Amino acid sequence: MSRRSFITLLGGAAAWPLTARAQQPERMRHVAVLLAGRMDDSDLQARLAGLRSGLERLGWFEGRNIHITYRFAEGRPDRFQPLAKELVALRPELIVAQTPPVVAAVRRETSAIATVFVDVADPFGPGFVASLARPGGNLTGLTTIEASIAGKWLAMLKEITPDLARVVLLGNPKTSSFDYFQRSAETLAPSLAIELLAGRIEAEGDIERAIESFARVPHGGLALPPDSTTILHRDLVIGLAARYRLPAVYPFRHFVAAGGLMSYSIDFVHEYRQAASYIDRILRGANPGDLPVQTPTRFETVLNLKTAKALGIAVPATLLVAADEVIE
Repeated sequence: MSRRSFITLLGGAAAWPLTARAQQPERMRHVAVLLAGRMDDSDLQARLAGLRSGLERLGWFEGRNIHITYRFAEGRPDRFQPLAKELVALRPELIVAQTPPVVAAVRRETSAIATVFVDVADPFGPGFVASLARPGGNLTGLTTIEASIAGKWLAMLKEITPDLARVVLLGNPKTSSFDYFQRSAETLAPSLAIELLAGRIEAEGDIERAIESFARVPHGGLALPPDSTTILHRDLVIGLAARYRLPAVYPFRHFVAAGGLMSYSIDFVHEYRQAASYIDRILRGANPGDLPVQTPTRFETVLNLKTAKALGIAVPATLLVAADEVIE
């Protein structure tokens, strides 16, 4: 065999393993997602579509190189812990957890599996992170709405109904950061000449009783912090606000699309799309404790003029101009 033939054969033999490795199927990575809401909730599905599109832009495709296990708690706090235990037992490489109570449930089950949180307003109160810059531990993620946004909700209600004198903050402390928003709203309410009441609810019947009782005194309005319980009973809340002619401000656009008066919140689809970058970096070897927590950058105001008309409200021009979307 000539020297040239030997070198060619040797080079081909050396190249063969590389070619073979390149042709091997990609290793399937396993991610679990635990959500507080219902599987059939259109808003939640839109957020998950944002998550998947973000992953695809980064080269992760379900069924090809990433397998995602979803669990939905259907708005029931009693399901958070069992579902967290179930997912941890599957030993995924990473868990995405939605809302503070769900994150807390996952945290009780594991301190080893990387966890990315979404829909969390206050990561400090529950002790999820040491700091935004360096969260430490196995958790990182994206914050949604800081407490001061409660002042924006109250100001919007006062602007759209100047004779407003009372506002009830409606939410379930077991499924939301209710106290976090209440403290902020209590601080800001006096400057707007608003009496703030805490409407703590847990179930459907509580919602009806709380709103009916509150509506007995005139010049009132509703403010809802992010909460999987009120999401679950969204149509009931919107219907009661209409029945008792109460102006209301909601934390999500889909409340307004369903007939609510107005909302001010972040772009949640964008947030979930951003969460994909955390999944990508962690699966490629990053330590979640070293990844800074992101704070929101996109906020949107949505108004429903049909609902305003039904309530006899003339929407101020300033609020119309400030709106990112007007539903007519």
